[in-house]
Amino acid sequence: MTTENINELLEIRRDKLKNLQEAGKNPFEQTSYKVNALAKKIEEAYDDYEEKEVSIAGRIMSKRGQGKVSFYDLQDSSGRIQLFLKKDNLPDMYDEIKTYDIGDIIGVKGAVFKTKMGQISVRVSDLTLLSKSLQILPEKYHGLKDMELRYRQRYVDLIVNPEVKDVFKKRSLIMRKIREFYDARDFIEVETPVLSNLAGGANARPFITHHNALDIPLYCRIALELPLKRLIVGGFDKVYEMSRVFRNEGMDATHNPEFTLLESYEAYANYDDLMRMIEELYSFLAKEVNQSETVIYGDKEISLAAPFKKARMVDLVKEHTNVDFDVMTDVEVARAAAKELHVDVDGKNSVGEIMAEVFDEFVEEKLIQPTFVTMHPVEISPLAKKDPQDPRYTERFELYINGAECANAFSELNDPIDQKDRFMSQVQKKTDGDDEAHPFDADFINALEVGLPPTGGLGIGIDRLVMLFTNQHSIRDVILFPTMKPID
Repeated sequence: MTTENINELLEIRRDKLKNLQEAGKNPFEQTSYKVNALAKKIEEAYDDYEEKEVSIAGRIMSKRGQGKVSFYDLQDSSGRIQLFLKKDNLPDMYDEIKTYDIGDIIGVKGAVFKTKMGQISVRVSDLTLLSKSLQILPEKYHGLKDMELRYRQRYVDLIVNPEVKDVFKKRSLIMRKIREFYDARDFIEVETPVLSNLAGGANARPFITHHNALDIPLYCRIALELPLKRLIVGGFDKVYEMSRVFRNEGMDATHNPEFTLLESYEAYANYDDLMRMIEELYSFLAKEVNQSETVIYGDKEISLAAPFKKARMVDLVKEHTNVDFDVMTDVEVARAAAKELHVDVDGKNSVGEIMAEVFDEFVEEKLIQPTFVTMHPVEISPLAKKDPQDPRYTERFELYINGAECANAFSELNDPIDQKDRFMSQVQKKTDGDDEAHPFDADFINALEVGLPPTGGLGIGIDRLVMLFTNQHSIRDVILFPTMKPID
C-alpha cells in the first residue's frame, strides 16, 4: 500500500469521526461501559453462558459478510470472540455499524450461541462505539524493520500479536512467584532509593542527573546492594528488593540500560547457603510457571533440577584453554598467556582480572546447563569475602545458564578495614580511567564499623530469567518498553 493510499484511508477515518460528532454521536464522550464477561471465559465455560445475555467490550479486529448479516471478531484482554450482527436485530443502527472500522473499540450486548459451523458467538442486540481508531492496524509484522516498530509501538504489537501479551502475563506470574518464594522464607520486601549521592554496589557506569534545589549531582542506582546491607546492619535478618536499576552501557540481546534486578540478603548465611536457595528458587519457578523442571530454550533442553554443577573459575579456564592461571603470580606472564589466546587485556593489571577476561572469551558461552562458577578473583569482587584457604579468590559465584550470567552471589565482606582497602583500590582504578570502578563510600564503611553479621547476598537479573522461562532470545522481547534510539 502506497503512502498516498494510506493517507487517503486515514482521512476517511477522520471524516467518519467528524460525521459522527456532527450527528451528536461523539464516541470519545463515553466515560464507561459495564462489562460482565470476557471472550476466553465464554469459550471455556460455554455451557454456563449458552443463550444468556452478556455485556462485553473490546476492539474490532476483522469484518466479514455483506447485506443484512455480518460477522465481526472482537478482541478483549483475554482473547477473541465472534460477533453475529443481523439487521433485523439492529434495525436502527445496523447501517451505521457497517461503517465502523477495524481497530474501533465497541461495547456489545447479546446472547451467546453457536453458529451452524459450531463457532461460539454473540448474537448482538445492542452495540456502542466507545472509541474511534484513527490509525490503520497492520495485519502482521515481519522483518527487522518491523521488529523495531514493534518495540517502539508496543501498544500496536500487543493488539496484533496476542502471543506477545502471553509473555508479559508470564513475566507477571514469575514476579509474583518470586515474592511468594521469599515471603515463605520470612524475608521482608523493602524499597530503597533510586537516586543517591554515590552509585555503588556494582562495577558499572551510572546515569547522572542534577538536583536543582540542593545544586548537587545525583546518580541513578546501578545496584541495590549497599542500602540493603545497611538494613542487615540495622537488625533486619532477611531482606529483598525487586526493582529497576540503571546502567549507562551498551544495548544488545541481553543488556538494556534500564532493567529489573532482584537482590536479597540473609544474615548468618554464606554463599553455600545461597547456592542451595537458588537451586530451590529455579526449581520452584520452573514447576510453578512451566509445570516442569525442564525448560526448552531454542533447540536446547535445560534441566533446572538440583543439584547444579559447581566449578572454580580458574579450573574452567584451564579446561577450555589449557592455561593454568592458578599457578601464576606475575601479571606479565598472565598477560602473555592472554595474548597467546588473542584476548585483549589492555588496562588489566592483575592476574585475576586477566583470567576473568579469558573466562568471558572462552568459557561463558559454553555453559549451557546450570553451572555455579565459584571463587572469583578478589580484584573483580570488591564487596565479597576472601576465601580463607586462598585469599586470591573470594567466596563468590555466578550462575550461568545457556551461556549467560543469571545470578551473582557471595559471602559479604564485613571487615571494614579490608573493605576500605578495596575501595581505595577501586578509587585508583577510577583515577586511571576506569569509569566503571566502584566509588569510595564512607558511610558504608561506617556501617561496617558498626557491625555487619556474616551475611550472604545475591542478585538475579529478572529480565534474563524471564527470557529463559518464555523462550525469548532478546531482552527487548521481555521488557514492555525497551530503550530505543530516537528515530530523529
